[in-house]
Amino acid sequence: MAVKVVPVKLTYRDYLTWPDDGRRYELYEGELYMVPSPPVTHQRISGNLEALLRQFVLENRLGEIFDAPLDVVLAEDTFVQPDILFVSHERRGIIGEQNISGAPDLVIEILSPATEERDRGIKLQLYCRHGVRECWLVDPEERTVEVLALSPEGYQVLGGYSGDETVSSQVLTGLRFAAREIFG
Repeated sequence: MAVKVVPVKLTYRDYLTWPDDGRRYELYEGELYMVPSPPVTHQRISGNLEALLRQFVLENRLGEIFDAPLDVVLAEDTFVQPDILFVSHERRGIIGEQNISGAPDLVIEILSPATEERDRGIKLQLYCRHGVRECWLVDPEERTVEVLALSPEGYQVLGGYSGDETVSSQVLTGLRFAAREIFG
């Protein structure tokens, strides 16, 4: 006799009860995904971008910059770990001791062959649905930065930048830098 197995939908609370196995995970609408360790190029770009953003945010007293691994809990059954994120002073109430509970103002995903499909697919949909105002998709292979802004119709591309083209942001007003600076 066959027994139908009903997939279990997990919650963030379920995840917190598990022993730490040293791996990184994300939970998308109840489904758990393991996140691979990023390669050196990814980490280099992340460090360059985070340093640039942190300096701008601190100088202008705009809020806080965080980086992975840090759980961003978007719903009871959904948490992600964006590569870099920004939370404005106005929304600092979502910053907890253990995680961010709610949508950051800005998230940045640095693409890799192992994560690009998820980053451009389900994660972008989740960010849109939960109200992340701006998303950046950084492509190390193409050396580009794509900036997306939330609108009533979903995300709209504000620009795709490479080389000496100037990256700017609606969320971080006044931020300007040449795309090549982060690919150092």
